[in-house]
Amino acid sequence: MATTRKNKKAQNERVRILPKLWIGFFILLLIPFLLMLLIYMGAFGKLPDTDQLENPRTPLATEVISADGVIIGKYFRANRSPVEYEDLSPALIDALVATEDARFTEHAGVDIRGLFRVFFKTVILMQRNSGGGSTISQQLAKNLFPRDEKLSKPKLVLRKMKEWVLATELERLYTKEEIIAMYLNTVDFGGESIVGIKSAASTFFNKSPGDLNEIESAVLVGLLKAPSYYNPHRNPNNSLNRRNTVLSQMVKYDKLDREKYEELKTQPTKLTYKVESHNEGTATYMREYLRLWVTKWANENGYDIYKDGLKIHTSIDSRMQKYAEEATYKHMQEQQKLFFAQFRNSGKKPWTDVPEIIDYSVKRSDRYKEMKKDGVEESDIIKSFNRPYRMKVFSYNGGERDTFMSPLDSIKYYKYYLQPGFMAMEPNTGNIKVWVGGVSYKYFKYDHVNIKAKRQVGSTFKPFVYTVAINNGYSPCLKVPKSQVVFERYDNWMPKNSDGKYDGIVTLRKGLQESINTITAWVMKEVGIEPVVDMAQKMGITSKLEPVPSLCLGVADVSVYEMVAAYNTFNNKGTYVEPVLVTRITDKNGNLIQEFVPKTVDVLNEQKAYVMVDMLKSVTNGGSGSRLRYRYNLRMPMGGKTGTTQNNSDGWYMGIIPQLTGGVWVGAEDRAVHFTSMNEGQGASMALPIWGYFLQKVYADKSLGFDEKLDWQRPAGELGTELDCSKYEASENKDNIESEFW
Repeated sequence: MATTRKNKKAQNERVRILPKLWIGFFILLLIPFLLMLLIYMGAFGKLPDTDQLENPRTPLATEVISADGVIIGKYFRANRSPVEYEDLSPALIDALVATEDARFTEHAGVDIRGLFRVFFKTVILMQRNSGGGSTISQQLAKNLFPRDEKLSKPKLVLRKMKEWVLATELERLYTKEEIIAMYLNTVDFGGESIVGIKSAASTFFNKSPGDLNEIESAVLVGLLKAPSYYNPHRNPNNSLNRRNTVLSQMVKYDKLDREKYEELKTQPTKLTYKVESHNEGTATYMREYLRLWVTKWANENGYDIYKDGLKIHTSIDSRMQKYAEEATYKHMQEQQKLFFAQFRNSGKKPWTDVPEIIDYSVKRSDRYKEMKKDGVEESDIIKSFNRPYRMKVFSYNGGERDTFMSPLDSIKYYKYYLQPGFMAMEPNTGNIKVWVGGVSYKYFKYDHVNIKAKRQVGSTFKPFVYTVAINNGYSPCLKVPKSQVVFERYDNWMPKNSDGKYDGIVTLRKGLQESINTITAWVMKEVGIEPVVDMAQKMGITSKLEPVPSLCLGVADVSVYEMVAAYNTFNNKGTYVEPVLVTRITDKNGNLIQEFVPKTVDVLNEQKAYVMVDMLKSVTNGGSGSRLRYRYNLRMPMGGKTGTTQNNSDGWYMGIIPQLTGGVWVGAEDRAVHFTSMNEGQGASMALPIWGYFLQKVYADKSLGFDEKLDWQRPAGELGTELDCSKYEASENKDNIESEFW
């Protein structure tokens, strides 16, 4: 009887408790929904509004795009470039969904079934490896609106619930396909340099996202769990195991056949790992010049090149740029061997005659400046410069080499290296097609094309002197004695010829063709110094030109950039056109922001420009540039001019063909470092070969459209002068010829 009463009491107790349990259970279920409602209403902080969700401000890299549509560089804090869903490999999509969110197509942003699994396995059963419950939409919400780094557990739970709300909003605003693309565009694959699927596919496999196969897709999706731990370059075994786990998930959810899986899981991962760097790639010197220019433009126009995803459309042709860099590297490697041999055989150092340049270079170095700034004693600084360290240095054998060297020795090592500068542009558009500022931006930061990089131009200045004469009615066939010319008003300055010969009479054409100093000086004295300065400036020289007679021999310091622009005036029928590097800038969606049109100035009439082009052709058809014909087997119409400065410190070659104007400079950073022999140190040896190798490659690539038979078209109307000087070779009466052509 007593037992019965106890049972009834217990039963009554259960009856009373059971409703309370159900009420508690429903309250427990209701709390998250109430919290989510409050979150949605902004009770715990304002959520991103619809406009922010529809136009998320994810940082995007600004892309530098060549004229032929190739991305040749980026500016970024996070290397992210967007792709569309249609640009994604089906294997990649399958791998992502199977691994990260198998019910992606079934839920509306939050996977309730997945959340219950996490709650019971992770919270109740304490199974740490049971997996997460976040959907792709939730992960996208987290990527678009990142969490604070340090959150307490209550705040973390609240943040998670905010992401649930955001995920449902994203599902309302975007299609499933758009969410997948947005997620893959925002996800981190390994630090700021690899953000987004486009960057990851390029870095690890040198592919676009649409070309990824099953193995590559599995590797990249596997990375998402822990980008460092599963990095296939640093941790290949971890990556392999994770890759095969992703492949097995694809089998589990019918995205991959079991038979194909058994085949794939034994195959190695074939990486082509290369992190995008500002020091490497195509047109590195141009990209740095452009970065400074476009940063200034962006600041003036309210943009940020590191996060706004701008598209900088340049005039550079990626194919021609590649050929220019190859031609430059090939010649500089050959030239460097000769330079090393010269000093090895002589037993001297490049700085033997000017030892102070080493001390100057030490004090100009960043190391010295930093130590001086920190108050380090001079004696301790010197000790530091003489202490060997493990370091990498530039080498033409593989690009760099490991060595053990002191900072002082590294300064001396780099003094041996010659540097190049090479630029080429289209005559009529002004579009710069190639820009090579050096052989390795990683090791030699100074850009030798940049308008600030000025070097003495030597005989490449002479055509400007002849231009004034031709423009004033002088004939290319005018005969002038080679005798020395004295400028009485300038302390009787009297230039010398390189061969020391001053007898005979030659035409102006011959004077330019053979670069005879006394003939150029004669012309300068005839036409005047100021008109030559004025002409050079109108043609594109912006550097200061001292109005002195020695200017006719090229004592002025001028940049490769300016020289190419000036010579292009000959090639563009007498009209100067400002060089164009950026043709237009668009926003991340391709909308035009600004288009750039070059400035032009009419300098010469078409007839006079044609006469000068014809005279420049003589230089390559028997003059100082003729080795382009016999050594490089170039048969197309061309013109140009070599230049060599005192002590062979600077070697120049300016070249023109109907479709292109180019300029090359080669020399050491310190003018005291140079070839000791004119044979190796002249412009025809130092600079011309780069133009020769380049033209060989350009004309061989038929896709570029360079025509070997294309010549300059003779302008309509009378030239007002005779170009064929052979008609007057029989005459020995100089006065008759002069009277006929003046």
